[in-house]
Amino acid sequence: MAAKDFIVAIELGSSKITGIAGKKSLDGSIQVLAVVREDATSCIRKGVVYNIDKTSACLTNIIKKLKTLLKSEISQVYVGVGGQSIRSLRNVIVKKLPEDTIITQDMINELMDNNRSMSYPDLEILDAATQEYKVGTLSQIDPVGIQCSKIEGNFLNILCRKSFYRNLNKCFENANISIAEMYLAPIALAHSVLTEAEKRTGCMLVDLGADTTTVSVYYKNILRHLAVIPLGGNNITKDIASLQMEDADAEKMKLNYASAYTETADIADDKRIPIDGERDIDQQTFVNLVEARVMEIISNAWFQVPQEYKDRLLGGIILTGGGSQMKDIKKAFTVVTGIQKIRIANSVIQTVTSTDKDINARNGMMNTALGLLAKGDMNCAGSPINPQATLFETGGGTSNPNGDMGQPKRKPGDTPGVVPTLADKERQEAERKQREKEIADRIAQQKAEEEAEARRAEAEKGKGGLFSRALKGLQDFGKKLISEETEDDDRR
Repeated sequence: MAAKDFIVAIELGSSKITGIAGKKSLDGSIQVLAVVREDATSCIRKGVVYNIDKTSACLTNIIKKLKTLLKSEISQVYVGVGGQSIRSLRNVIVKKLPEDTIITQDMINELMDNNRSMSYPDLEILDAATQEYKVGTLSQIDPVGIQCSKIEGNFLNILCRKSFYRNLNKCFENANISIAEMYLAPIALAHSVLTEAEKRTGCMLVDLGADTTTVSVYYKNILRHLAVIPLGGNNITKDIASLQMEDADAEKMKLNYASAYTETADIADDKRIPIDGERDIDQQTFVNLVEARVMEIISNAWFQVPQEYKDRLLGGIILTGGGSQMKDIKKAFTVVTGIQKIRIANSVIQTVTSTDKDINARNGMMNTALGLLAKGDMNCAGSPINPQATLFETGGGTSNPNGDMGQPKRKPGDTPGVVPTLADKERQEAERKQREKEIADRIAQQKAEEEAEARRAEAEKGKGGLFSRALKGLQDFGKKLISEETEDDDRR
């Protein structure tokens, strides 16, 4: 029987592309209906698309496999945006106001629009997280209704390279896959693994992936910093592979023997670790090899935390991703950061039911895909697939025979983490130009009316001057007549 009323999300990771379909209950729990994967090592590096054709082919295969499992067409999908190209940058927008002006929501919207219209060379603004508004000497989260003469908006802009943004959109366009919404994958992940208390009191979320490590810093429920480091678990594997072995064998050796931190007392001088059937390595050398890269990754992650928040992380450090399963990883983070409160998020905070072995493994590797699924709220199901239909009766790509089946798309800024697609950008640009034209037309009309009023006033002034001169002439003429008559009377 064909599934219906489901959500589909796609995560583009460094090692694989994952497609996941599921249903959400009113209580927020998730039932996973299908999970499919495609190897992405030949088309995605460090989370960034570098081969459009191969990525498009992978996406097409993902959709085909999901449609087969669900026995239904797929009308649209949610997409996670992440990878090495993502970074955050603070920006300040200041607006001076007449004395004792009361701040309105329109003024706040204008500040946000001005921030989003900022231009960065070769970079695209994906999202903007409002930090605070400074009104006078006070900082406010919601300044509407406050009286002031100047307002300052502080924003955290999430950026990525324009080429990556275009390539990602092009892949889905080539695969004929309709995008319901694009989400910043780190924000979707944080939404599903962090508690409200952790985000409120301050925390550092570290997603230890294969090729990248993503760092997110939260304080007072606001994203304060986001960065992606081009280092991950594969770097440790490659270091082990330098012992002259295949990457696959090095990965097995890492999983079997590697530890993120080893106490000196636990290192035996005579202990040997096997490399293959004929070779081995002493424990001290192997520990040094692994720990050097682990410490580099952790040190770079800790360096990303802004100095003003390092002593405010009362919620501690939360680790997730495949790298979080490494032995003694919590101890290694404590050694570098000095923070004792460290939690490993093996799964999302939502209740998840599934028959997929990777999801049930609860090793943190499926958390981002589940986070994207949890963010979705629009139906992605199309029409049921007819198994009797011929090749010419079943179209490729995605379809939406029921038209608008879900909620209307949110505008950027309505919900944190929503990334505009190219189509959204084009629509927003057209709307912006239309607003500018309307403003210009109003200004031109107002100017024309002012000029017409000035001409009328000048004309009235001219008329008033002619009448005054005529009246003065008559008065002078009357005075002259009176004077002449007086002189005649005197002579008589």
